[in-house]
Amino acid sequence: MAPKKLRAFDAKAFLESTGLGKRVVAYARREVVFSQGDPSDSVMYLQSGGVQLSVLSHSGKEAIVATLGPGDFLGEGALAGHPVRLETARATTATTVLVVPKRQMIRLLHSQHAFSDRFIAHMLVRNARLEADLVDQLFNSSEKRLARTLLLLARYGKGDKPQRVVPKISQETLAEMVGTTRSRVNFFMNKFKTLGFIEYEGGLKINPSLLTVVVHD
Repeated sequence: MAPKKLRAFDAKAFLESTGLGKRVVAYARREVVFSQGDPSDSVMYLQSGGVQLSVLSHSGKEAIVATLGPGDFLGEGALAGHPVRLETARATTATTVLVVPKRQMIRLLHSQHAFSDRFIAHMLVRNARLEADLVDQLFNSSEKRLARTLLLLARYGKGDKPQRVVPKISQETLAEMVGTTRSRVNFFMNKFKTLGFIEYEGGLKINPSLLTVVVHD
């Protein structure tokens, strides 16, 4: 019974009911939500669109560490005592986020158990996904990594219903996310289309059959 109750909890509706509904900020595609090194003073709830998290090394090399979609939180490092943002968040499409000041977020987590459960579940899933991303980068081919990235963008494997049409995203961005070249992404995308794994009519559509690329040895 507990898992059903957790899935039924609407974090967006709850946050709006607390009076935070007006603290919504809109971002255009590729606009920076926050930058690495900015003050870490709030947590954000992604209402629509998509956000890409990346980190920049001292040598200037950038690496994409996560891609988030509607229903995800970002900037939660503020709750762990980090004074500044550890990564850069950039919108991958037209995006809206609900901003919750750090102190108010802490109060909500202490006083609202259903919301606290939802947030903890999010963090556990997020950590598991980051571990899977690391394994993916270390051991899987770029073709498998691309297939997995597309499935994640379509939200396959999440509790909510997958969406066949994914948010608009360029092949250059996919190449950065996968860790390969644009030409390789273009080659695999054409291959996936020929095999019927993806479609382009009415936007990029991801078919469940793409899973065979990920599970095939």
